[in-house]
Amino acid sequence: MAPVQVLVHSTESVTAAGLTSYLHTRPDIRVVDERRPEEADVLVFSTERLTYEAMAQLRQATTQAQRPTVLMASLLDDALLLSVIECGVVAILPRTAVTVEQLLDSIRAAAAGEAVMPREVVGKVLRSVGKLQRDVLEPNGLNLAGLGAREVDVLRMMADGWGTDQIARELQYSERTVKHVLSQLTTRLNLRNRAHAVAYAVRAGVI
Repeated sequence: MAPVQVLVHSTESVTAAGLTSYLHTRPDIRVVDERRPEEADVLVFSTERLTYEAMAQLRQATTQAQRPTVLMASLLDDALLLSVIECGVVAILPRTAVTVEQLLDSIRAAAAGEAVMPREVVGKVLRSVGKLQRDVLEPNGLNLAGLGAREVDVLRMMADGWGTDQIARELQYSERTVKHVLSQLTTRLNLRNRAHAVAYAVRAGVI
């Protein structure tokens, strides 16, 4: 089996050196040069406390690597949990208490496309998502995919092969309104065209 290619990043240089030194001793792990993040299978990011400054570094590192990420942090601000998940973090480990085997298992799981989250973290994420939907999305008529009910109706009909004129008649809108709905959602969600909008809604599970 080929070794897992790991990119190490830490907010403290001493920790980065220690992690790199240890992982170099593992025959099933290969540490890649930080100048070649595209070679990595997994990013390991370590920080003492995930502050907003550390969060900015995490976001930059994950943007460059574009790989599943194992986060090691002693203190994690609950307000940043959703942002952490959005960065592609698939495993969160307590830095001061993590064992070698837990770290290696998390790296292997991340490379295999799996997630390793402590039960309490999963609970906090679910509560954060619920609060986001209850306090922000629902009052604005949106779901977790960022789509309103009218937008979902239009996209569902488009997915079924309906034309703009047919959608307008069925929903009792003008064709101009249907086109405006599509234009607004593609611009807001940075989607390329109508087909991309339908694909986005399908992947989000709303149609």
